[in-house]
Amino acid sequence: MLMENVADGVHCVQDGYVNWFVVEEDGRLTLVDAGLGDSWKTLRRVLIQLGRPPEDVGALVLTHGHFDHLGFAEHVRSRWGVPVYVHEDDAPLTRHPRQYGHERARTPYFLTQVKAAPIVASFLWRRAWWPQPIEEVHRFRDGELPVPGSPRIVPTPGHTLGHCALHFPDRGALVVGDAVVTLDPYRGTRGPQIVSGAATADEERALASLNAIAETGAPTVLVGHGEPWYGGAQALADRALLRGPS
Repeated sequence: MLMENVADGVHCVQDGYVNWFVVEEDGRLTLVDAGLGDSWKTLRRVLIQLGRPPEDVGALVLTHGHFDHLGFAEHVRSRWGVPVYVHEDDAPLTRHPRQYGHERARTPYFLTQVKAAPIVASFLWRRAWWPQPIEEVHRFRDGELPVPGSPRIVPTPGHTLGHCALHFPDRGALVVGDAVVTLDPYRGTRGPQIVSGAATADEERALASLNAIAETGAPTVLVGHGEPWYGGAQALADRALLRGPS
């Protein structure tokens, strides 16, 4: 489902319990994250809905290298010549997306978290765990990215070691990926929270990164799973910190 202008010139695509984004600037587009294994078809439909040809896509920026955010990345890179950007600490994940760190065993979540069952089933049906590795990426560390929209990098390690949020201060928007979510796909729980330890490399660092999110002061926070948050970055971070790890 395409949700247009969740922030000024920023569109959210809710695609199988995963969100990815299209950012417009001066006739050019930046994609933020790449969804699931079959999100390539969704991307093509979304561009038609927006009246945009593939040639308008100038960059794809990944908040992190997990399997459910890499879906069409190699397709746009190899077929459309779109450069793919990722933090240097997550670059290895883009080549081996299922070899990710997590603090807690995954099996108990799959067996006991009834609310998450539809999400897990959707991930299996759409081959989320088997994305195509990305053959070439452009690495970044901090600063402002030279892509349409000129997002500022906000390092938010914890969920992965190289996880980053993207701040668009002129639009009042912060895209946080999975640094904080409003739907935990491993537990099916809703509301501001960090992702469960079944998919988070370092829960302590993930909680500490909530400070960086709050400090942006962004009115709108766009998450990788769940509904957009319009109550401000500080309130989102406070609620996730209070909830703690799971």
